[in-house]
Order: sequence, then structure tokens, then C-alpha cells
Amino acid sequence: MLKSGILNPYVNSLLSRVRHTNTLVLADRGFPFWPQIETIDLTVVDNLPRVLDVLQALLPTFNVGRVYLASEFFENNGQEAVEALQNMLCGVELVKEPHLALKQRVPFATGLIRTADTNPYSNLILESA
Repeated sequence: MLKSGILNPYVNSLLSRVRHTNTLVLADRGFPFWPQIETIDLTVVDNLPRVLDVLQALLPTFNVGRVYLASEFFENNGQEAVEALQNMLCGVELVKEPHLALKQRVPFATGLIRTADTNPYSNLILESA
């Protein structure tokens, strides 16, 4: 039995299949369903968990080389949310692009983890190093 780290067996299975330069989507609760990629829904109630909660849980074992995110995130969220993301990803390349461009990357991801995050444009695409 697992005692620490990622305990969810579906998330563990998905993470074990992400290889060098593959991508993993961390999505907010309003992100569209993509039938062509595996989706793990972790939503419980509004904001439980958030994208940053899941990211924080992944970072100790997931080697992130680059993160794609919508430029609209910075325009639609307060300084606290922006700083929390930047602090968590300190040293990781952030690629800002329009939300519609970000969505074009989704079908090529290994999988998608849906959260209950209600912050606008909080979706991230993690590229494995």
C-alpha cells in the first residue's frame, strides 16, 4: 500500500506513461471534455482541488521542463494567483500563448487531469523534461 506521494491509482498510472517531451494537461473545472485522451476527474466541490494543488503534488516526482499556459491567465487573475504559480514553477520555462492556441495542444497530450479550480484560464500543459 502506498503511504506517500500520489495515492490515486489512476493518476499514478497516467504519470507512469508520460515520457520525455510528452505532455500532461492540468485543467480547471470548465475545461472542455476531449474524448480522444484519457481524462481523470478529481473534482469534489468548487476549488477542491485546484490546479496548483495538483501541480504541487506532482512536482516532487514529475520532471517538468516547460509549462504552456494561456496569456489570459495573467489578465484575468489577481497578483496573488500569478505569484503563486510563478513561485511554484520557479526555474521552469513558462510559455504564454492565447487560450485558443493552448487548446490546440490538448489532443496531443498523454492525458488530462481535471480539477475543480474556478480561477479563469488556470489550465496548464506540463511538458516532461
